[in-house]
Amino acid sequence: MSYIQKSLGDGETIIARARFHTLYFFAAWLVLLVPLALLLAALAQAQAQPDPYTVAAGILFVLGLFTFLKMMIRQWSTEIGITSHRFVEKYGLLSMRTNEIALPNIEGVKVTQSILGRIFGYGTVKIEGTGVDSVTTPAIADPVGFVRAIQTAKEHIAGLTATTRV
Repeated sequence: MSYIQKSLGDGETIIARARFHTLYFFAAWLVLLVPLALLLAALAQAQAQPDPYTVAAGILFVLGLFTFLKMMIRQWSTEIGITSHRFVEKYGLLSMRTNEIALPNIEGVKVTQSILGRIFGYGTVKIEGTGVDSVTTPAIADPVGFVRAIQTAKEHIAGLTATTRV
């Protein structure tokens, strides 16, 4: 069970979840496989003892492995979602950090997309709230759809608040 599901209050439902874009997954594998290919090519060319190219390729592979693990752990341990009452972001594997902003406290939402982000449909979302620091998501798939989900949830909760005041 995910953190967001565990933290739901009474009558609270999950409206939308953000996920990392597929290109993030491919970039992580690229960071691992390119240095691995260089290392294998250097090992195939190496004589009895390693030459400087083999050592450099080995160092690149180790760096690529650590970067790959960091990227994948970030992807596996991050949850971003909108519930009927709040925005929730949780990240961390061994230690956990969360950012939560109640929907009525969300003042502004900004989408940032590069040219490639516009073409492939990924970008970051910055959420600014009353009395809290702004929260910027990692590059997520369909950031415009996620912002639309935030706006829909805000309108819904504003409608509920207006009807209970009458």
